[in-house]
Amino acid sequence: MTKADIVNEISKNTGIEKVTVQKTVEAFMDTLKGSLVKGKNVYLRGFGSFVVKKRAEKTARNISKNTTIIIPEHFIPSFKPSKSFVSKVKDTVK
Repeated sequence: MTKADIVNEISKNTGIEKVTVQKTVEAFMDTLKGSLVKGKNVYLRGFGSFVVKKRAEKTARNISKNTTIIIPEHFIPSFKPSKSFVSKVKDTVK
């Protein structure tokens, strides 16, 4: 499902114009991204959590050059679904 599909589905189910729904979805995503960039986690009860995870510094290999490189400590966004969401998916998708 793409963002356009989501906008169409919400518009169809609510009767709200697609342009308004698209602006709302875009605003939600911008707010979510902005919060994660600032290091703030976002919790949506019954859906899941968008969290920022810290990755420790590690040593890696560049196989083509046969050298060792150090990947510095960094942060990445992550999503953890809620237990109720996971159980619904497990029960319905086969």
